[in-house]
Amino acid sequence: MSVDANKPRLGRDERRAQLLSAALEVFTAAGYHSAAMDEIADRANVSKPVLYQHFPSKLDLYLAVLDIHIDSLIFEIQRAVSSTKDNADRVSATVNAYFDFINREGEAFRLLFESDMSVEPQVRERLNRMTYDCAAAFSAVISLDTGLSKEYSMMLAVGIIGNVQSSARHWLERDGKIDRDNAVNLVAGLIWKGIGGFPKQA
Repeated sequence: MSVDANKPRLGRDERRAQLLSAALEVFTAAGYHSAAMDEIADRANVSKPVLYQHFPSKLDLYLAVLDIHIDSLIFEIQRAVSSTKDNADRVSATVNAYFDFINREGEAFRLLFESDMSVEPQVRERLNRMTYDCAAAFSAVISLDTGLSKEYSMMLAVGIIGNVQSSARHWLERDGKIDRDNAVNLVAGLIWKGIGGFPKQA
């Protein structure tokens, strides 16, 4: 690999973002076990020592890729839940947020939900946190509106998030054979018919 000496040197944050982007592409295409640090360095147009300066191991790099996209998804779900006071609209906004995430970060979505490293404890902990934090945003609303206990509300919220995740994965695997808006309306309608049946407390 040759590096252009006249090319301006990237700052640390810019270089890190470049490496994470290259790693996402390689991990998604090859899976963790088949991905090579050499290939990631080549994709990022840096030397292997530079890659290791930022990430001491392949697992460190993989976890960093997961973290940035997990945080992004959690933020979008929290924003969707807080975007309206109407609960039917909250459901639609949440489903929309997942499908928007797919459109914007399809490779990341595959990495999060089709990881060949899901049995690795540090990966599993992060994926569990993602589901919990996404569900917690809904759980608080359910508990406040229905008067259900924290545990009951969290059970319902996890069910909602699990439904959206599974449906979004199916839509992605089918390569958009169902129109996006129709898919969102179908999933949001299904979820609302369920959670909407729980009466609000006076």
